[in-house]
Amino acid sequence: MKYGFVIPGGSPRECTELAAEAEQAGWDGVFISEVVWGFDAWVILAGMAMVTQRVKLGTMLTPVSRRRPWKLASELLTLDHLSNGRALLSAGLGAIDTGFANFGEATDRKLRAELLDEGLAIITGLWRGQPFNFQGKHYQVQETTFFPPPPPIQQPRIPIWVVGAWPRTRSMQRVARYDGWLTSKMEASGFSVDVTAEEIKAAKAFIDEHRIEASPFDIIKEGETPGDEPQKAAAIVHTYAEMGYTWWIESKWDYADGMPGVRKRIQQGPPRIA
Repeated sequence: MKYGFVIPGGSPRECTELAAEAEQAGWDGVFISEVVWGFDAWVILAGMAMVTQRVKLGTMLTPVSRRRPWKLASELLTLDHLSNGRALLSAGLGAIDTGFANFGEATDRKLRAELLDEGLAIITGLWRGQPFNFQGKHYQVQETTFFPPPPPIQQPRIPIWVVGAWPRTRSMQRVARYDGWLTSKMEASGFSVDVTAEEIKAAKAFIDEHRIEASPFDIIKEGETPGDEPQKAAAIVHTYAEMGYTWWIESKWDYADGMPGVRKRIQQGPPRIA
């Protein structure tokens, strides 16, 4: 099991400093949100790359539908080289109540799913190198040889984790095309609930059946653990490790005492299983 921490806010300088503290405290990854309007996640991640040596760096998460795929591909490639191969993309549809409509972004779920699929296809295609072209419903890319960059340091590509709603077939087929599953389960009512151990087992079988890549595959769980009760925290994570999860992402968006609380939880360290 590996352990990541989502920094839920703060200034660019605070986030950069906290990334260095997270690495020192033993966390394996540091993540930040990518907002519609506010501090730029990728600029902050570049700063984090320069003050860390080991931790994975990425967003939690990137709504690909509101990004130009070639721009996002460039940002990740740059971060990958700055960090010497530690960039990671967490991708999904995103939460539309965070300002999508206010700025004219697509809010229709089907449209966002189409943009997500085409966007990821373009991103991974560009990383493979030129010549590259793409003809989709929403995006068209013509072959270019204008100053082509080097490939990512990480091969066969920068890892991509994708939100998948079990047991929706198309959603899980998208997961299987990439490198990790940000677990989710949708009830008929549309509400997201926890995935059970049996459902994880069934989902893993589905992913194995549909997966083409031979590279490692991660299953990721977001949640909260009490940093001041390490045995209780480890017990929480142990349950998910037994289910087959490979990453625990400490994710809390409402620390009562703000950034001091975030720093304290980072310094307490990850909920490691003994």
